[in-house]
This record gives sequence, structure tokens and C-alpha cells, in this order.
Amino acid sequence: MSGPAHSAADAQELIDHHCHGIVPGRLSRTEFEALLTEADGPGPFTMSLFETQIGYAVRSICGPVLGLAPDARPEDYLSRRDDMGPGAVAEALLSDLGITAFCVDTGFQPDRLTPPDRLGALAGGVAAYEITRLEAVAESVIGRTDVASFADALRAELEQRRSRSVGFKSVAAYRCGLDLDPERPSEAELRDAAGAWLQHIGAGAAPRCADPVIIRALIWAAVDLGLPVQFHVGYGDADVDLNRCDPLLLTPLLRATAGSGVPIMLLHNYPFHRNAGFLAQVFDHVFVDVGLALNNVGARAPVVLAEILELAPFTSVLFSSDAFGLPELYRVAVTLFRRALGDFLDGGLRAGLWTVADAERIAGMIGASNARRAYRLDG
Repeated sequence: MSGPAHSAADAQELIDHHCHGIVPGRLSRTEFEALLTEADGPGPFTMSLFETQIGYAVRSICGPVLGLAPDARPEDYLSRRDDMGPGAVAEALLSDLGITAFCVDTGFQPDRLTPPDRLGALAGGVAAYEITRLEAVAESVIGRTDVASFADALRAELEQRRSRSVGFKSVAAYRCGLDLDPERPSEAELRDAAGAWLQHIGAGAAPRCADPVIIRALIWAAVDLGLPVQFHVGYGDADVDLNRCDPLLLTPLLRATAGSGVPIMLLHNYPFHRNAGFLAQVFDHVFVDVGLALNNVGARAPVVLAEILELAPFTSVLFSSDAFGLPELYRVAVTLFRRALGDFLDGGLRAGLWTVADAERIAGMIGASNARRAYRLDG
């Protein structure tokens, strides 16, 4: 039965500090299912990605919003979606979520997804801010520069992006792993790395930034600019070597940046979320979330959120959806997060560990005020 902390969690303002745009057009069943999870799509053995925790959560949580029973068949859910049209579906699912701001990663498939301002408009005129993906910046610069000018051009482009962003993001986990040398690369190292990359591109390779020297240079340039730096950590799609995505691998870099005054945001973290909670406890500038994870673990969301909160200070945990492509993922994320946080806080109330007023303050910090402070959204 819901208690007073559930009420606090349900009523709390949320800032989604890491998310993506949605696909504005109609989707086939295969396209829809490919956006449900981190899989490439349904296959002959999986058969349907509706047969997952998140698939059931979408039907039970989003179906009633679209006028369906919670146990509507997938084909009926998708038919209803088509009848309403993508714009009406997005407005219905994004409204009344209690989200007052989105921090939108625009670095992946920007031509396919709605930009931040459109996402905010679909949610009822909510503020939407841009997060700049570092590796995408390098990929845009390398095609219009040479070895001698690459470093200066890269820093100039990041400086320009800073003016319209509230943070930067690295996908080093996908490109080279998180076991990064913590030292700032020298100019000579950066020139050599740029030269090797240009040769690779000249031989016909796609301009995919995966050199650890260049990625380190990007991270340090972002730190110099003073905005929060996000890192994808842990769970992701099939491109990720998960054994190289443990946030503990970032420990040397966290030590090196500890005096910078720059927040480091560890995103997702599952299945290493307890490790991330430890890092948030011992490093004052580290913030953590379990976005993406809560959507996908469904009924286990209260356990996962409670596990990251075992060690992480309540002042260092944030809400995120990591929603990508589907407006359903925003509603599922918010619903499961509020339930999980309410369960956690009610457990503390029953154990006599905090008061109702304490629970309300904790919900407020995790829901919005930590993100507002870290990203300076009131500035």
C-alpha cells in the first residue's frame, strides 16, 4: 500500500538529465520493437521484444493513456498508435509527467530524432537543453582540418558548442572502453593520433572517433570549459564490450579531475550500479543515475534503485530516462522511477531512519534539485 513517501515521490518535480529525441514519424512493428530495448530488433529466436520487462511495462503503463486495457495485445497497441498518429501519441504520453526540463543528447542520429525544442513542445512547453556529444564534435572537425590545425579547431568547436549546451557527453565506453589513461595528452600525442586517424579515413574508413588519445583530449577540453561531463557507463547495445564499461575503470580519471570543480555524471551504470554508488560516495564531484536500467528491469526497478542508493549520497543521485525514439520510454521511466523511489523512501520511514519531511527532501533532491545544481539550470 502506498505510504506518505510514495505521495512525495509521485508529486515531485523531475528534471530528466539525460535523454534523446523521439522518432516523429510512423513506425512499423519491427521498427517499434527495435526501439524498445538495446537489441538491434526482434529475431528468429527472440521472436518479439514485447516479451520483455519493458514490453509488458509499455502495454500496462502506456496502454491506458491511449485508451486501451493494460493487457492489450501488442498488435492492438500498435494499431491504436497508428490510428492516433505519432504527434497525438507523443503529446498524450509526454504530458503530465511532472518533468520540468530535459537535457537532450543530440549526438546520435540527430536527423532521425526530434531536436530539443520540439521534444519540449510535445511535452507541453517544457524547457529543453542540449548535451553535446564529444566524439561527434571530433568527427565533425576531422573532415575539415589537417594534422597541424586539428587540436586548435577541436578546442574552438567545443568552445562554440559550450555556448548552447549545458553539458558534454563521452561515449568512450563504446569506442575504446573506460580504462583510460588519466593524463592530459600532449600536443605531440594529439597530432600523431590525428594523423593516424586522417590516414585511416583516407583509406576509406568512416570518420568514427575511437582513438583513446583523442577521446582523452576531448574529455580534458570539456573539463577546461567547466560544464558537467557525462559518461555512458555499463549496459548498452551490442557494440559495447561490457567488461570495459565498469565505472571503477574511471577511478584514475576521477582522481585527476577531482579538483576541477566540474561534475562528472555517470549514466546508466547497470549492472555496475553499486560500483557507481561507491564512486559517488568517495568522489564529491561524481553524480550517478540508473536511467535506461529502470525501464528495462521493469518489476525489479525498486531493487536496482535501492542498490545504487545503498552508498551514493542522496545529493549525488539524479533522475534520467535515457528515452530514445519512443515517447513510451519517457512515461515508463517516470512511472517506474516514482514507484521505486516511493518504495525506497517508505522503507526508510517504516524503519524509522527518516521522517516524512526528510523523505520529501530526498525525493526533491533526486528528482530535480541535484540536476538543477549540477547543470546550473537556474543560472
